[in-house]
Amino acid sequence: MNKILRWLVLAIIVITALAPILPQFVWSFSHRWLFPSLLPSQWSTEPWEYVFTATSRVGEGFFNSLAIAVVVSLLSILVGLPASRALALHNFRGKSAIEWLLMVPIIVPGIVATMGIHQVFIRLGLTDTFIGVCLVHLIPCIPYMVLVMSSVFANYGTELEDTARTLGAGTFSVWRFVTLPGILPGLLVATMFTFLISWGQYITTVLIGGGTIITLPMVLFPFISGTNYPNAAAISLVFVAPAILVLIFTSRQLGRESSVMGGFGRL
Repeated sequence: MNKILRWLVLAIIVITALAPILPQFVWSFSHRWLFPSLLPSQWSTEPWEYVFTATSRVGEGFFNSLAIAVVVSLLSILVGLPASRALALHNFRGKSAIEWLLMVPIIVPGIVATMGIHQVFIRLGLTDTFIGVCLVHLIPCIPYMVLVMSSVFANYGTELEDTARTLGAGTFSVWRFVTLPGILPGLLVATMFTFLISWGQYITTVLIGGGTIITLPMVLFPFISGTNYPNAAAISLVFVAPAILVLIFTSRQLGRESSVMGGFGRL
């Protein structure tokens, strides 16, 4: 009975995950699909042929989005790790205010935050630049990195680090062989969040990138708002593919460390 229940739950999860994707897959090969037909009356590969043409700018948007998301993830780690460790392991004046301020970029709509710094970026010459887009993506990404890693460090004991230092290990060795393995499950989850948040940014990229920096959401949006559903479906599948790959990779890594909660519990 328990085995049947587990398979039933797994089937529900798989169906729920595939439900939004399967119609997009069918649409991407359709030429004519009218209600109430369950399947297209005419099939075509034109949407995918369009995706791989230079004029579609899908390739340019894909690689720009990938580069930005990777840079933003790395910057989030560089900023978020020391900040989250300080918040979790130390008490200091103003700590509660900082924790509250971290929630502001999550609560406040992205367009409001971006408009607030747009003029500053213009004066600094950061608009219409790759680094400017990366920096504005940090606004929604860093809070997730800090919040996730703060919960990891809150359950993290520094005794092993102290022991390693007494045995002669240097700062880098302590980080490489003691700290990193201990926080790795949480770091993978936090990095996944930052990557996916940056990958899906549209408004912030448009305002700061100014149309000069083309990302995949910018390529996709005109088709979603228009009536060319086959092309929109094909580009949507390209857009969602890296997110699925990141999720699979992270899940496999966490599986080696047991589950996320199990990994946190051993810290």
